[in-house]
Amino acid sequence: MQDRAADALLPDINARIATRVRTLRADLGMTLDALAARSDVSRSMISLVERGESSPTAVVLEKIATGLGVPLATLFDDSSAPANPMSRRQDRTPWRDPQSGYVRRNLSPANFPSPIQLVEIVLPAGARVAYETGARDLCIHQQIWVLAGSIEVTLGRVTYRLAEDDCLAMQLDEPTAFRNRTRKPARYLVIVASERSRAARRRDV
Repeated sequence: MQDRAADALLPDINARIATRVRTLRADLGMTLDALAARSDVSRSMISLVERGESSPTAVVLEKIATGLGVPLATLFDDSSAPANPMSRRQDRTPWRDPQSGYVRRNLSPANFPSPIQLVEIVLPAGARVAYETGARDLCIHQQIWVLAGSIEVTLGRVTYRLAEDDCLAMQLDEPTAFRNRTRKPARYLVIVASERSRAARRRDV
């Protein structure tokens, strides 16, 4: 039932992603070609995403987010929502990855100026998501807290096996993969904290 509900909301969430990517790129004064070069995503694909004419995978969106210098979770925020320290259940729109089937919901208040973001993930039985990005301008720390089931998290060449109530702290500076080898969905909380990397700050000086 949760998957059907998430699928029903896909057009709305894709429109939100489209607006968010366009706005972030415009704020940076970045052309489509420049974002394509920084993200390793084709110009045509980014254009489709910005027009809401594509259902991009989590892997594609993560590359675009990296090119824009923001965490992936930022692309799912409603840019039209007023900055509010409160987030309520009815305000949260789930998004389903068309490739792996995993479902994510931003839990944190949209547009509130905080370096911390909370995201709930449901990873289906047998599913795997692999993000290829390594070093980036944005320094991103994550903690993964498993609420139900079990998952494997691979950071670079190291794999961690997390059971229910386990928590893993990590920095996103290497390719990362999430896998559910079991026959039941796994649910976990991702706590994201971000800041500009020292190298990026030096380039801005």
